[in-house]
Amino acid sequence: MKKLSLDELGRHTIADHLQAAKMPVKVVLDNVRSGINVGSAFRTSDAFLVEEILLIGITPQPPHREILKAAIGAEASVRWQYFATPESCIAYLKNESCPIWVVEQTDSSVDLRVFDGDGLMPLALIFGNEVHGVSEAFLPVAAGAVEIPQFGTKHSLNISVSIGILLWDLLSRWRPIL
Repeated sequence: MKKLSLDELGRHTIADHLQAAKMPVKVVLDNVRSGINVGSAFRTSDAFLVEEILLIGITPQPPHREILKAAIGAEASVRWQYFATPESCIAYLKNESCPIWVVEQTDSSVDLRVFDGDGLMPLALIFGNEVHGVSEAFLPVAAGAVEIPQFGTKHSLNISVSIGILLWDLLSRWRPIL
């Protein structure tokens, strides 16, 4: 066994990646505080062929220093938009006919193990603030909530970890490109 070199990985150029077929998923970062978490979201979204990232409110935007450090260039390979408020993002998603799913612990959350995200695409996944979760404005307009089952004492994952889990789960079930 040997590790592959960068040349052997068969990576897309940024131009090729921007033109490549995408998983019809929008990652929405709702008032996320950490630039590191935002940069990680860009990097993970690049890896899993996300259509676009939507940034809301206080969420840092490229070229923020922490985003650039964590994204290592993925901020250039994933389309993104900024919205000042959750309401303006909701209006955009409605105009795009894109169902909203909050990634949140609610009284009616669907366990990720039974979530049929593949059958629901296109969709927008709303990831909320590290402390307060998703903005209340998303709850009444959401098609539903999806929750990552957890069995420890915290019942809380870092947002970048949650994004990776959700996107890998969706990509692993999404058949058009696999």
